[in-house]
Amino acid sequence: MIQAITGFHKDEEDDWVAELQCGHFQHVRHKPPFINRPWVVTEAGRLGKLGACLQCKKCDLGEPKDSLA
Repeated sequence: MIQAITGFHKDEEDDWVAELQCGHFQHVRHKPPFINRPWVVTEAGRLGKLGACLQCKKCDLGEPKDSLA
C-alpha cells in the first residue's frame, strides 16, 4: 500500500527512519553504492520528502502500527 511520509527520526543505530501516514516506520538509509538516498543526510532533503509516498510492506502484511519506544 502506498503511504505518505509524515516525519523522520533516527533509530538506535543512528539510521534515518521515515514515519508513514499509516503509523508504520520504514528505514530510508543512504549507504552508497548500493542504496543511494543522498537527500536523507540533510534536514532540507528530509523536509523536501515530507508528503512523498513509499510502498508500505507492513500495511500489505496487515502488521500493527509501529511506535517509538
